[in-house]
Order: sequence, then C-alpha cells, then structure tokens
Amino acid sequence: MILSEDRQSHWAHLITDSVWNDDLVDYTDEDQALRLAKKVISDFVKDDQSIDVQARAKVASLKRGVHEGTPEWEILYKKYYEEEMKKRVKP
Repeated sequence: MILSEDRQSHWAHLITDSVWNDDLVDYTDEDQALRLAKKVISDFVKDDQSIDVQARAKVASLKRGVHEGTPEWEILYKKYYEEEMKKRVKP
C-alpha cells in the first residue's frame, strides 16, 4: 500500500480527531498524540511495503515462472503475503 506523506498525515489527523471527539481519550499533549499517530501509520506503511517485496520475491523465485497478473500469481502472492504478515504479528 503506497500512501504519500500528505495522505498519512491526513489519516493521522482524522484518527486523533475522531478519538478526541468520541471522548475515548483526553490528550495531555495533542501535538505528541498527532506525532505518535503519524509514526504508527508510517511504520505500518513501511512494514506493508516490505511484506509486499518479500511476497513478490517468493512468487518470482518459483521455478515454474508464474507471471504477474495471472490468477495463479494472485493466489500465490496472497498466500505469501499472509504468511509474512503472520510472522510479524506480535501475540
């Protein structure tokens, strides 16, 4: 998932504003909450890009030469993507 810095910032503002407006949290430092939200989103995007690269590499390494865009490629990509996600999820 590719999100520009502007889009990431926009999402961070939406999240912090929603949490505040729903009275789920009272921020002692709104700027710090926004910075943290931006960092979490940025880290998520970086992880997602890394997982994407690894899943694509696994599909490309197959001897039978699966071509991107084919149904088989999509199935294998999804399988390898999910495997990589499971490796990174902390219990």
